[in-house]
Amino acid sequence: MEKKNKVAGNKTKFCNRLKTLRFEKSYKQEDVAKKLGIPPSTYANWEQGRTEPSIEDIYKLSEVFNVDANELFDI
Repeated sequence: MEKKNKVAGNKTKFCNRLKTLRFEKSYKQEDVAKKLGIPPSTYANWEQGRTEPSIEDIYKLSEVFNVDANELFDI
């Protein structure tokens, strides 16, 4: 059970980090989605923790927000 809680906590950190980075850049969810070439609903699902981005999308996110990929996970 402890491992499950840790995974959920990391997922929450990731979702919160995406929101924080987006707010810092004054982007709307639609803006980020357009830069990534994905539907806005896909990006919204990442922020809400419903789905997770692929490794390729994580790389693209790091470019959009101009941060190291580790920063996306608040490491």
